[in-house]
Amino acid sequence: MYLMGEQPAYADALINRLQSIPTQLLAGLSPSGSALEFEAVADLSNALPGHQLFLLDSGVIQASVDERPLFYLHEGDLVGLRRGIEQPQWHLSSDTPLILTPYLRTDVFRHIYADEQRSELLLQYLIGQTALLSDAVARLKPPELRSSNGFKRVASGEVLIAQGDEADHVFVILEGHAQAFVDGHKVGDVPKDEIFGAMAVFTGEKRSASVIASEPSTIMLIPKEQFLSLTQSNPRIAHSLIESMARRIDLLNKEVTRLMALNSPSQD
Repeated sequence: MYLMGEQPAYADALINRLQSIPTQLLAGLSPSGSALEFEAVADLSNALPGHQLFLLDSGVIQASVDERPLFYLHEGDLVGLRRGIEQPQWHLSSDTPLILTPYLRTDVFRHIYADEQRSELLLQYLIGQTALLSDAVARLKPPELRSSNGFKRVASGEVLIAQGDEADHVFVILEGHAQAFVDGHKVGDVPKDEIFGAMAVFTGEKRSASVIASEPSTIMLIPKEQFLSLTQSNPRIAHSLIESMARRIDLLNKEVTRLMALNSPSQD
């Protein structure tokens, strides 16, 4: 995927990282049939069977929202993966010849979920694309109407999540590092590439901890509604993510208990 127009260097870096994921997801899986070839196509979505996913082997596909070009798909991209996810409805077309290799959707997801590493890669891929598209859609709007969805540069010491706040975003650190605090006490670190802030989005409860950047960082923000839509359309992703968060919360709880014991008066 390439976004139209100029974007920050950190968006370019994310695009390059995401570009390598589809071949890793499909490694070891056989195509469901012969490659499909198109000379040019005005409406690609309607030309492709809904029960299949496609690896774009050759050509360039343009995606538009409200007749405005938004991004391009090119060799190595997956086509049709996001079907069913509430996102701006884009129109896919191509003015050049295309070659797409088909895979059965059910086989693809069975193959991905059979391996924990592939499941994690799929989550990174979908969340990364969601943030890129949120940023691209936001840039279609006048500057005064743009939201904070997409990407954000933060300084060391800036509060990313405040304990007790409403949960309206999920976050990923693209570059940098942050620390988690409960009632002012540090309870853990939030390294690069870790998803954080998702549990409160799932439960609808207030934020249980504060997260503060410990160095200048680039943050990826995914709006609550888009994140929930993504996980609802991919329940196995939600299950995997919740398991991972549960393990992390257990570690945080143990750290809180340890700190409370250290701060409690000794019982002599």
